[in-house]
Amino acid sequence: MTDILWNRPEGQSIGTFIFAHGAGAGMDSNFMERFAQALCGHGVTVARFEFDYMAKRRVTEKKAPPPKAEKLVGEYQRVLQEVQKETEGPLFIGGKSMGGRVAAMLACGSSLPKRVAGVVCLGYPFHPIGKDAPENWRMEPLADSKRPIMIAQGERDQMGHWWELDEIELPSTVTIHFLEDGNHDFAPRGQSPATWDGNIKIAAEHAKNFIASFAE
Repeated sequence: MTDILWNRPEGQSIGTFIFAHGAGAGMDSNFMERFAQALCGHGVTVARFEFDYMAKRRVTEKKAPPPKAEKLVGEYQRVLQEVQKETEGPLFIGGKSMGGRVAAMLACGSSLPKRVAGVVCLGYPFHPIGKDAPENWRMEPLADSKRPIMIAQGERDQMGHWWELDEIELPSTVTIHFLEDGNHDFAPRGQSPATWDGNIKIAAEHAKNFIASFAE
């Protein structure tokens, strides 16, 4: 059984967000912790987990690279099955960077439970850093998803910044919100009027509004 780190709101929950980490940092990273707390403060239950490769890093202390995203879909599916048993109401899958991409890939499958209402991606990796040629864009999970997708993206994200995406026609089921001067972790530059904490809170508000729209 996968270890799950829960953030539960004090009052009634409007939904549960299954939150997967990015390629390089685990479920208790600063970003993951801040976003989980912010979203939980809006009445959303958050269930964080780690893919096997990341959990093994804690034991071996060796930073082995993650497997290809396709090989992580089954792991996400198993966590989804576990969370289903412990929660009620609508479910939302998603994650930070790679975790969001894996969730979007899972949402393309025909076996997705009806309780899964949507996908939330934080810093979607539209392409690898420095590899923005058309053949490197990862649009298939977005185009083929059987659930609506909300993306929060830093304006300066090196895996898909706003001036690149302004020229891309996204699927009608995808909504994207840009965070002022944010990088891949939503952090702005020092001279920006925006702040990292503020951008995370704004992203959490967008996620809450997306989730709440299915509870109405």
